[in-house]
Amino acid sequence: MQLDESLALPDTEHVGSGAGRMLEALYVKLNRRRYVAPDPLQTLYAYHSLPDREIAALVASSLAFGEVRQIVRSVESVLDTMGRPYRFLEENTETAIHTLFKGFRRRYASGQDLALLLCGAKRVLKGFGSLQACFQAHQPREADTVLPGLNGLVQALSEPGEGRRNFLLPSPSAGSACKRWHLFLRWMVRRDAVDPGGWEGVSPAQLVAPLDIHMHRLARRMGLTQRRQADARTALEVTAAFRRWSPADPVKYDFALTRLGIRSDMDPEWFCSAWNAH
Repeated sequence: MQLDESLALPDTEHVGSGAGRMLEALYVKLNRRRYVAPDPLQTLYAYHSLPDREIAALVASSLAFGEVRQIVRSVESVLDTMGRPYRFLEENTETAIHTLFKGFRRRYASGQDLALLLCGAKRVLKGFGSLQACFQAHQPREADTVLPGLNGLVQALSEPGEGRRNFLLPSPSAGSACKRWHLFLRWMVRRDAVDPGGWEGVSPAQLVAPLDIHMHRLARRMGLTQRRQADARTALEVTAAFRRWSPADPVKYDFALTRLGIRSDMDPEWFCSAWNAH
């Protein structure tokens, strides 16, 4: 896809700088449903019920590592087994969940890892009613970021593991960028043509950029950070950079920017050259 013609879009003066207008133009051009696939996000659109969607998003984001088409296949396999995710967790015992996913394997994640994640979600639903309620019980309204609520949610989801390390449950308190958790929150908090949203009580202004190795490399090339590690500090630094252009929604441009690295018909080299020319 040729991006150069489409990045000179009108009506982007509200974002201020030339770099900001370039980001806004990229958002207008690429933040569309037809550019989603391949992406685990595509598996959420079938769930119109919020209780089902947040469980589906938990599964899809937790498995979002490795080659994207394999991710989508794994997520679809798990969600097909579950049927209606909320009802599945309500109706199945923890023993049954472990049995159903005993043979599951997704690179570093075992069937036990997946079952413990789902059992944790089952307990959260029983104790709080929803993942959102658990998150908000730990999230002060005045917090700068989602990290307090995320820490509380992860601790609650980790309860069935009784301290066992689970690749699917990284803890923000350990200093990881927690890209998959921040992807989950982006999907559930933001609502636009791409992100389905549903968590109305959480502010998009508190979101943190989902930072993986590809986004980290792009952020360095864009001059948004000089840090060499893709860790929590770097994710916060990149988020702070995006707040200069979109303070109320700092992860607004995440989907459009990640298309440059995910889709074979898009050219990140041209974008980086044009960006650095501003």
